[in-house]
Amino acid sequence: MKYFNSLVLFAAVLLFSTNAQAQERYLEPVFDDVNVTYDLTYGVNATVLLATIVGQAVPEELKFDFYEPADDDNTSRPLVLFFHTGNFLPSVLNQTTSGTRGDSINVEIAHRLAKMGYTVAICSYRLGWNPTAPTQPERALGLIQAAYRGVQDARTAIRYFKRTVAEQGNPFGVDPSRIVLWGEGTGGYITLATATLDRFQEIIFTTNPPGKFLTDLNGDGNPDPMVNPIANGDIYGTSYGVLPFAAPPLPAGDTLCYPNHVGYDSDFQLCVNMGGALGDISWLEEGEVPMISFHVPLDPNAPYDDAVLIVPTTGDPIVQVQGSFAVAEKANMLGNNDVFIGIDDEYTDAAIAASAVAGHPYLEGLYPFHRAVNGFGRREGSPWSWWDAAYWDAIPHPTGAGSYHFIGLLGNATMSAAQGRLYTDTIMGYFAPRAFVALNLASSTQELIKGDEVRLTAFPNPAGQELMLQSAPEYPMQDVLLFDMSGRQVQAHFGIGNNQYRISRGNLPKGVYVAKIRFEQGIKTHKIMFR
Repeated sequence: MKYFNSLVLFAAVLLFSTNAQAQERYLEPVFDDVNVTYDLTYGVNATVLLATIVGQAVPEELKFDFYEPADDDNTSRPLVLFFHTGNFLPSVLNQTTSGTRGDSINVEIAHRLAKMGYTVAICSYRLGWNPTAPTQPERALGLIQAAYRGVQDARTAIRYFKRTVAEQGNPFGVDPSRIVLWGEGTGGYITLATATLDRFQEIIFTTNPPGKFLTDLNGDGNPDPMVNPIANGDIYGTSYGVLPFAAPPLPAGDTLCYPNHVGYDSDFQLCVNMGGALGDISWLEEGEVPMISFHVPLDPNAPYDDAVLIVPTTGDPIVQVQGSFAVAEKANMLGNNDVFIGIDDEYTDAAIAASAVAGHPYLEGLYPFHRAVNGFGRREGSPWSWWDAAYWDAIPHPTGAGSYHFIGLLGNATMSAAQGRLYTDTIMGYFAPRAFVALNLASSTQELIKGDEVRLTAFPNPAGQELMLQSAPEYPMQDVLLFDMSGRQVQAHFGIGNNQYRISRGNLPKGVYVAKIRFEQGIKTHKIMFR
């Protein structure tokens, strides 16, 4: 929610935690160590991955690895559910060096988030489809069904954690009202679809192009939906899905979906996408969660704007999708990303500059990463990724063109841990303040500074177009959040590190505002007025 009652806002200011470690929590690392618990289960559902071997869908445990800050006494932390890439196929079989919970970029981001005070669950999800099916409709059918299962699994994971809070005493110490879905590559397709696809009918009535997920399944000459709740379960994964007719290798009567954690909602508050795309732009509607996207405009696999998705290994067309630019453009038009307006820091400036290079105005929530055509003459799409070169160099690639490591370098020629971590620096720097405001984390991070030890002043006050905030030299300001009297955040300035800071009024109407200024020692509020 972008808006909240001003009484709640000011009450929250008075109830900030007194934990000294929490002074910069959620904006910067405040913990040194991270605890990880591996191979936990968040649900059980039917996978088609082994159908060609066993002749039916079989139940599969849905696993996650849990990351949390060590020695943290906060028992109500925001939760990030992270979904890895992999083309909806198992590692190695997907012909890439990625596709597991243990991918380097996943683990890196999880550790960084945990050190900032978040909890993180890196989640597996059901895999399986046939990217080499002989016709385009068959490939589209396989992909939309795989994505549908991914959406069901993402919502199952959300409900699992909400159930542990309600029924098991909150063993993971999460805040069920502050949940982020974060996807990388294929995981980005899952998180974007989960954020937008809330009615089965949306799969039928696509607009770009119309009918992309319809095909004649039974040979009667009439188009059928490629996904059917009767066979595949409802879009939340809370009902049984039973196949009404044989679809070799699956027999009639096969169970394709088992309900998990029924009775809990699947709501979450923020979507993050790294190099994914949306199945159809019509799914994105007003009032849906804010979205943050990172994308290379020349990504050869996931379109930045609007294009036909292709099978990476064969070059065959699958289906037309809309990428991060198209998604951010519509999210901004609908006002869904308005919560990010007013954030002002070096990462926002860099995103604005990168957008200009991409040839479009800056869109709230979108960070383009530019990569030139590499030395192999190839375009690149995931510069944040890296892998164990020695391990993957020992495995011959099925194309016969070299090792998995060599094929990986064709799409990421300068791959290294150092390069991946540099990109991660930017990803975390752009994410942190946006999550801070979207999740309303200001109400859970700091104690109120009493008295006038920071010697905070604002002048001129009332102001015309600009106002100067000033504090004592030994008390530099860290961040400034500006709220109107309804409690709506209208500006956010991060990473100041100075005892003087100038606020520009911009297009704010005249009236009274409350500045919430964060110091290392806590937060100070100050009433200001624009005339």
